Amino acid sequence: MEAPLHKQPLRLLAGLVALGLVTAACGNDDKTSTDETTTSAEDTTTTAGGGGDTSDSQVSLDDLCQEAKDAGVEAPDGFTVRLVTDIGKVDDRTFNQYAYEGMTAAEECFGFEASFIETVSEADYAENISTALEGDPDIVVTVGFLLADATLTAAEANTETDFVGVDQFQPEYPANYAGVQYNEDEGGYLAGVLAASLSESGVIGVVGGREDVPPVVKLVNGYEVGAQSVNPDIQVLKIYNESFTAPDKGASDAQQFIGEGADVIFGAGGQTGSGGVAAATAQGVWGIGVDQDEYFSTFDGGSAPGADKLASSAVKRVDLGVFVQIVNALKGEFEGGFFALTAANGGITYAPFHDADIPKDVAALLEETRLGLADGSIKTGLDPATGLPL
Repeated sequence: MEAPLHKQPLRLLAGLVALGLVTAACGNDDKTSTDETTTSAEDTTTTAGGGGDTSDSQVSLDDLCQEAKDAGVEAPDGFTVRLVTDIGKVDDRTFNQYAYEGMTAAEECFGFEASFIETVSEADYAENISTALEGDPDIVVTVGFLLADATLTAAEANTETDFVGVDQFQPEYPANYAGVQYNEDEGGYLAGVLAASLSESGVIGVVGGREDVPPVVKLVNGYEVGAQSVNPDIQVLKIYNESFTAPDKGASDAQQFIGEGADVIFGAGGQTGSGGVAAATAQGVWGIGVDQDEYFSTFDGGSAPGADKLASSAVKRVDLGVFVQIVNALKGEFEGGFFALTAANGGITYAPFHDADIPKDVAALLEETRLGLADGSIKTGLDPATGLPL
């Protein structure tokens, strides 16, 4: 079968590694194939407090848009994309927003019609997807692990529509359903290395979301093993929460951890985790964000209190995953299956330090770790599907 965009990336993606998606399974084909690409990252220089771009792996969607246009990619008349969020809104400053930004970047690039539905409760998943299907859109994007069952049911019943499921895995996929997943264990590992390197107390914390959501478990456990790679005796305080949208609870969790001696807090639970990060930095404790670069979301581009204590964020390119799948569909090369974004292909990385005063040796270790995860010389020791020890 002819390789789609994730196997034959546009020239820019090929040149910068990485941003072609790795195919772990294709449709209902039992065969597993990989198309790993390696890169030699450019040397980067980071000065303490300089807040420079510490990782060159993040390619802008504007650049990908231009290259797709140069390659003749266009949206046909009437092309429509609809997005259904997990519980939360498209401006919630978490992965819902990041997925929405991937869709709107493609909308602005190619000029098709796009809309969204915001989910209030889990009971609304199937109904919201059904509403999104009205008018027979070309693509429906559903955001979050918890929408996987409803998305699979809809994909099987609506074979003329392509479905993009963010953070969704299925044992078998219909030909019109792409599950975009991420090696969050690698992102958590990067956060853990940074936290342990910055900690003076030997105690760090992580405010997690729901324990029944594998990406959260991957982040939490990755954080712990990453920290232990720097300091085997480090104490990692961790908690899971029942909601991703409870920043006050996250703040309370962080306060408790700080009372127990934690001097770095990682937020791994949407708005709940962000509440923990904001509370920590407000007290002068280091914080590490997740998913997006929280300097621009939680800390309003540096204008919010505590921005100088946001060390970085463990970034997973949800926007990239959505954008590339839409381009696949526009090229007529959309395929069902499981697609992984990893440190190796630029889908997992870390955000710039911005206003934070990060020592040069810590910055160097973090970048060395990213490169090691990318080339396979560093392993998290966790199952990339579940986050549990191998």
